[in-house]
Amino acid sequence: MKTTAARKNFPFRAFTLIEIMVVVAIIGLIAAMGIPSMLQMLQKEGMRKAVSDVKDVLNTARAQAILQGRTKAVVFHPHDKTLEVLDAAATEDTTAESTEAKKTQADALTSATLPDNVDIAMLDVNLMDFSGSDICRVLFFPNGTCDEMTLVLHANDAWEKITLEFSTSIATALPVKK
Repeated sequence: MKTTAARKNFPFRAFTLIEIMVVVAIIGLIAAMGIPSMLQMLQKEGMRKAVSDVKDVLNTARAQAILQGRTKAVVFHPHDKTLEVLDAAATEDTTAESTEAKKTQADALTSATLPDNVDIAMLDVNLMDFSGSDICRVLFFPNGTCDEMTLVLHANDAWEKITLEFSTSIATALPVKK
């Protein structure tokens, strides 16, 4: 009988089902408001996708040149807004057959196409402007060096500058301030 008397003096406290449901509903509302922002942050579109793709292709060329011990080239086609990684010796061949062979490569990081709303505003390799050219090559050497490159991309009000440091072949991207 002591246990019954103890229970009367100290009744158990608990949350009701309604209180728990209100808390869950509030958490659900907060999560629902944050989901669009989270998706936008994770989804790559427009300028973010373009910068990411260019940096990925440049990094792939650097890695392949070092690992395979052969000079690689990133070939830009400014008018088509495309770029691809090729062996430096293969960049001289411009036949349709070689173009088809290049497109069938299994590694997705070896080529990219810029989104429609992103334009190449400037493409300089070794201090020479190639933005108006049909083709431009950036060479990556087995010793980890490369040609010096500056690429400026433009989309709406956004400007991004991607540079290659010639002694390390590492691509960096920075927003261009007006």
